[in-house]
Amino acid sequence: MKPLLLIDIDGPLNPYAALSRPAPPEGYLLHRMRPTGWEAGTPLPVLLNPAHGEGLLALAARYELVWATTWKDEANEWVGPRLGLPPLPYIDWPAMHGATADGTYWKTRYVVDYADGRPFAWVDDEISGVDTSWVAAHHPGRSLLRRIDPWVGLVRADFDVLADWA
Repeated sequence: MKPLLLIDIDGPLNPYAALSRPAPPEGYLLHRMRPTGWEAGTPLPVLLNPAHGEGLLALAARYELVWATTWKDEANEWVGPRLGLPPLPYIDWPAMHGATADGTYWKTRYVVDYADGRPFAWVDDEISGVDTSWVAAHHPGRSLLRRIDPWVGLVRADFDVLADWA
């Protein structure tokens, strides 16, 4: 069984922090989207790089790709098709954006629950050392937690690390 590759959108695929710059980063296209919560008013600006789809499809030979994003199933409607990805399974978070007493990211426990002992790599812009330590103590399988800079998004080095780790 392949390890899981758990993919966040905002930060790794959509370097949202770069939206404050006058032009999108090289290779990125600006999309205006209306996922749930954005039906009225100004559409949500989302930066996507089509090369990320190619990179993720190449990793699919080594991983089972899974959305680990607050976009949940809407990732398959709004983001996946723009990157050339097929529909992917997603983590259906029981709760979102909650605080934790121990300082871990709110997604961390749910990611470990979803993996259910399977090896996994996780790319997200909010992962910290606290999360890495928590996963090491609570997940019996191999894991790779890779923090992605939300100003930059996934870069070639991230894809290389993920390919080597798998």
